[in-house]
Amino acid sequence: MTSKRNIPTRRFIKPTFEFLIEKKRDGGEFTQEEIRYIIDSTLDGEMPQHQLAALAMAIYFSGMSAQETADLTEEMMLSGEVIDLSHIAKPKIDKYSTGGVGDKTALVLVPLAMASGVVVPMMCGVEHDYVINTLEKLAAVPGFKSQHTNEHFSSQLAKIGGAIVAQTEDLAPVEAKFYALRKETGTIPSLPLITGSVLSKKLAEGSEGLVIDVKWGNGSFIKDLEQAKQLARSMTRVGRSMKRRCVALVTDMNQPLGDTVGTSLEIKEAIQLLKGEGPEDMKDLVLKLGMEIVRLAGVAGSTLSAKQTVQRHLTDGSALEKFKDLVRAQGGDTSFIDHPEKFPQARHIRKLPAPKRGYVHTINAAMIARGVHLLGAGAEVTTNHGTHGNHGNHGNHGHHPKVDHAVGVSEIKKVGTQVKQGEPLMMIHYNDEAKCEQALEYFKNAYRLAPKRPTPPPLIVERVA
Repeated sequence: MTSKRNIPTRRFIKPTFEFLIEKKRDGGEFTQEEIRYIIDSTLDGEMPQHQLAALAMAIYFSGMSAQETADLTEEMMLSGEVIDLSHIAKPKIDKYSTGGVGDKTALVLVPLAMASGVVVPMMCGVEHDYVINTLEKLAAVPGFKSQHTNEHFSSQLAKIGGAIVAQTEDLAPVEAKFYALRKETGTIPSLPLITGSVLSKKLAEGSEGLVIDVKWGNGSFIKDLEQAKQLARSMTRVGRSMKRRCVALVTDMNQPLGDTVGTSLEIKEAIQLLKGEGPEDMKDLVLKLGMEIVRLAGVAGSTLSAKQTVQRHLTDGSALEKFKDLVRAQGGDTSFIDHPEKFPQARHIRKLPAPKRGYVHTINAAMIARGVHLLGAGAEVTTNHGTHGNHGNHGNHGHHPKVDHAVGVSEIKKVGTQVKQGEPLMMIHYNDEAKCEQALEYFKNAYRLAPKRPTPPPLIVERVA
């Protein structure tokens, strides 16, 4: 499968690791052979950690050209297995989001794309510290399994046209090593390293195209709009250079998406959206991303027909049926999808009262996410370093006895909403008084009210194709 590596190239004289570090430190550009050598030395542990750390920092400061980033991505992808889905005739398009608070789009988009005739091979890695990922949400459905072999993944795609599973360790294995190193060396935000990290995994799953949702704002790890736009450009450019169809939307993450943050609460919201209901911002995002998927796949030609296709499948119940197919194929109990009231309810619900009258001016989405984690919805509440060194694919997705699927927040008042004093800014679902008290500090501090109505930011800032 990774035969490309075995082609003899012109004789490559191995440089010293010092030479490579100095070359990048001084702004030099690596050749493809040098990048391959770095990847191989990382994979077999030949390059010492301290030199790898210095190299990561040099890349962080000096950056990488488009060609270098493409070479890096390709070599990372070829460091492990590449899944071949050529036996599936339908177009294969995946969606990737940089992760956001309350972002349940994948739960809606995957079945929506399946209903529209697109195959979605989705593998999920780890999210940033406080973001609850798609698999942790799906784990709220009794019986749902996210750990599957590549063979099972491939045959499920052939059978029902979609899968949402945990990334297997044999896909781009060097990426997990790089990620752990980046976490320890403060080099997570490096654009070429993020690009290589995401695309090497995503393209190893066998997708022919990728729709990317790059989030920016206080609820994303990218706080700066300009950086989000650069990442969107970097990813689409590299995707294209690797002969994949690619489009990115830069979207706003300065407040939670939708009305809920949690696990069961978010699944219930996704079910509403799959019935054509639910909050406007989520509907809008699902519509826009869905249109990109069907156009990239070629199942809809014009923007108008893409919009009609997506709207039709959202309202006629076909996307909801596909969601049940997916849950069933992965061992989940679909009666919970038919009867969402079966999900566990929190013992207590209390409101977060507005301290004064006014308009919701800003919401710190990251604070809300941390509060929800403290209520017990997060996987690793006991440690304060999130998923440190555990890059999402070490076999423990969805098996956290600590996750409380009933807790979270709902009915979130969004930016621009007018409130009276004492009116709820959101409803808090909790089971433990002490945890609720801790979380309340975050929730209170997340909201800023002002006497004048602010202009809510546009949800979609830019489209990069």
